[in-house]
Amino acid sequence: MNQYQLIKLAKRVGLYALIAVVMVYAIFPFYYAVVTSLKPSSELFRVDFWLSSLDVSNYVQIFTQKSFVRAIFNSIVVSLSVVAIALLLGITASYALGRVRFRGRTTVMLTILGVSMFPQVAVLSGLFEVIRTLNLYNNPGGLILSYTIFTLPFTVWVLTTFMRQLPMELEEAAIMDGATPWITITKVFLPLMWPAMATTGLLAFIAAWNEFLFALTFTLTDDQRTVPVAIALISGGSQHELPWGPIMAASVTVTVPLVILVMIFQKRIVSGLTAGAVKG
Repeated sequence: MNQYQLIKLAKRVGLYALIAVVMVYAIFPFYYAVVTSLKPSSELFRVDFWLSSLDVSNYVQIFTQKSFVRAIFNSIVVSLSVVAIALLLGITASYALGRVRFRGRTTVMLTILGVSMFPQVAVLSGLFEVIRTLNLYNNPGGLILSYTIFTLPFTVWVLTTFMRQLPMELEEAAIMDGATPWITITKVFLPLMWPAMATTGLLAFIAAWNEFLFALTFTLTDDQRTVPVAIALISGGSQHELPWGPIMAASVTVTVPLVILVMIFQKRIVSGLTAGAVKG
């Protein structure tokens, strides 16, 4: 084996070693959470990376709590509503910004991008006043409104970038056939935009599903809270007890659906995020 082959082999070994380190760093916390959630309370503080037996008492405990089940339902309703509204507004806005030429289009795009850079805490007090004025406090509508405000800029930006890459001939043919802009969007462009829509929709869903600050601030009662807040409020038998088992079980329960969704749509996510990166 010559020097060139040795260098090539060393690079390959180093690459695989780096990939292994990254995978362990990313996967191990979730793996340990699963292991912890399947341990009885008496074994939680014993360091053990392997399960000697399965104990589902932590999962039984969280699912017997009506507040946690209700929080899952609230999160599903809020997240799906945010995705539907963000995609509906995003697809129509992307058509206007990507296909219609008008003065100030670049300024509008930069403004949309700038809005997405504001941290949540910077607009918390102002948004709270808006939600209270609209009588949406302690209501799913308040969370849907606030989440949509922060997910819509990214949705519009990605869909506009994708929309610009679609052939102009498709739109011209639709116009020649007498199609209205709405028909052009739904019948011509929409079937071609599934990769970008899957990407933006899934990312909007994850953002709404995991959001904590607004959910904590804009809800008051257990029947209106979402999953992140419900997990944070899980308490033990006394003020000095932190129930790690139920907390880990709840965390695993709400994380597994996201992992499954990402695995199902991973190809569309990659193609959607790289849309517009290379012009043909």
